[in-house]
Amino acid sequence: MAEGVKIEIVSPERLVLSEQARSVIVPGAEGYFTVLGDHAPLMTTLKPGFITVTDQANVAHVFYVRGGFADVAPTGLTILAEEARPVADFNRTEIEALIASGMTALEAATTAEEQDRLRTEIDQWKNLLLEAGTVGQTAH
Repeated sequence: MAEGVKIEIVSPERLVLSEQARSVIVPGAEGYFTVLGDHAPLMTTLKPGFITVTDQANVAHVFYVRGGFADVAPTGLTILAEEARPVADFNRTEIEALIASGMTALEAATTAEEQDRLRTEIDQWKNLLLEAGTVGQTAH
């Protein structure tokens, strides 16, 4: 049996990733969890966050996901995400614009539920900004 786990990350637009990995860290609904080879079957919803895929050469690749499902099966891990992109694909200006848009929407929000949702979304974009900054620094 091959060491590691087969990982596929799929968004509505495309197949984002399909490879054999050493390990995968996933933002599940109840918190982050790590998938290695021979992981017990599991299905969960995803919270927005970062998937870290450590490849067979022990190099970590980070992907941002928003919404969707993670399915761990004997054949591997499948991520079906509403949005999935490599963190390296984001640029600082794009993320800052998303944060500014979220702040404007937060100021106009009229219900506590909407305010909580927007605060969570803004925090996710701020985390992405930090992660993108880290990836950008290591790429140079």
